[in-house]
Amino acid sequence: MPITTLRIPTPDGQADAFAAFPDGGERHPGVLLYPDAFGIRPVLREMARELAGHGYYVLVPNFLYRQGPAPVTELPEHIGEEVRPAVIGRLMPLIEAHTTERILRDADAYLRFLTTRPEVGAGPVGVIGYCIGAALAMRTATAHPDQVAALAGFHPGFLVTDAPDSPHRLVPALTAHAHIGLAEGDMSPEAIGELNRALDAAGVDYTTEIYPGAVHGFTMADTDAFSPSALRRHWDRLLPLLGRALAGG
Repeated sequence: MPITTLRIPTPDGQADAFAAFPDGGERHPGVLLYPDAFGIRPVLREMARELAGHGYYVLVPNFLYRQGPAPVTELPEHIGEEVRPAVIGRLMPLIEAHTTERILRDADAYLRFLTTRPEVGAGPVGVIGYCIGAALAMRTATAHPDQVAALAGFHPGFLVTDAPDSPHRLVPALTAHAHIGLAEGDMSPEAIGELNRALDAAGVDYTTEIYPGAVHGFTMADTDAFSPSALRRHWDRLLPLLGRALAGG
């Protein structure tokens, strides 16, 4: 699968990004993929390549581009538990500065860019996210219900908060097919119940699932949290979701 480095124009500058897609000249359904807190790095490129191999154009932006190109902080080849707190400590102020207003401005720009690529077919798109990226995906899908037909979030962070604009409070606007894949401990039972009630009220086709034995970050092969079995379950849930929701998927 070829990977192309891109720059996405936004109201606040240009976001560095990459896209993975089948190399054949055809047009494919578009998928916007938000990385986890650690951002764009080799494991994300491999995951995007794998998804592209199933017939999708996968766009992966550096959502912290305002702080510089990815990686916005130095990352070890393997993000083990001994270094994780220090890395997260450097990233959290940047993530906290990524306000809802910035998220929504960027989402408009990312979707505009994705849907006008010559390799992307007409029709709805999918949005997926990992860790903090799941909250960005939820905000994108609820802000663009006419464009986003599939939503997936894995080991999510900040989906249910006390904030007036918490992502779960935006679910009434959701129209996409959705799957939320949780590690044990990602969300409290009360928070999961609150999210499920919102999804029920929205009337959308959705699943929320706790992946047995998984811990936060289970999809990422460059971390101690990685679980091969949970990553397989993630693909087993994600690919049918995209296939149902996106024409030609």
